[in-house]
Amino acid sequence: MADTGGIAVAAAQVVAAHAARALAARGAFRLAVPGGRSPRGMLAALAAPPHRDELDWSRVTVLFADERALPPGDPESNYRLVRETLLEPLGERAPGVVRMAADGADLESAAREYEAGLVEPLDLLVLGVGEDGHVASLFPGSPLLAERVRRVAVVMDSPRPPARRLTLTPRAIGEARALLVLAGGAGKADAVASALAPGADPRRVPAALARAGEWLVDREAAAGLNPEEW
Repeated sequence: MADTGGIAVAAAQVVAAHAARALAARGAFRLAVPGGRSPRGMLAALAAPPHRDELDWSRVTVLFADERALPPGDPESNYRLVRETLLEPLGERAPGVVRMAADGADLESAAREYEAGLVEPLDLLVLGVGEDGHVASLFPGSPLLAERVRRVAVVMDSPRPPARRLTLTPRAIGEARALLVLAGGAGKADAVASALAPGADPRRVPAALARAGEWLVDREAAAGLNPEEW
């Protein structure tokens, strides 16, 4: 447990360590990131020394856990977040990026196109946790929580605007070689505690899908956890 700034630094260190292992083992590193506030500090830390200079960014590809049906330049676009916090600061060093085209008219085609690039598991999937316990765009009670065939799916009824989105599914989450979950703030405490509780039901708390991953939470978000268990 740490403060929010500490989580950002620690998360960047975790990403860098996974990148080093993947590059040594397979010659490439595929990182998928979420949107929202959770990854902003991590991405900024990755674009700064020492990670900026130590990582071979030419062999890194950034993908997405989900994306809203918004133009890539919209302030709420997950792609724009990555562009502003990682791609632009790295400049010529910037990694490759595969954008989820959730702003297109045919979301089903966009989902299948993105899915074609996920036959090989992600090396590291980073997820944020919503106050309702959602991860990616998998919300409590969503029928997509039972999806075991598709790796990318269309969301037409997100309880948070915009309603239309693309998201990784439980299959893609389960296939990732490693998971990193980030949560900060008192508003996430109930969701974190529920997701990490024994027997947690992903249909009620989708973050439980990532229970086996590495979790980085600040003191406020960890308030509902038993210190003796963690």
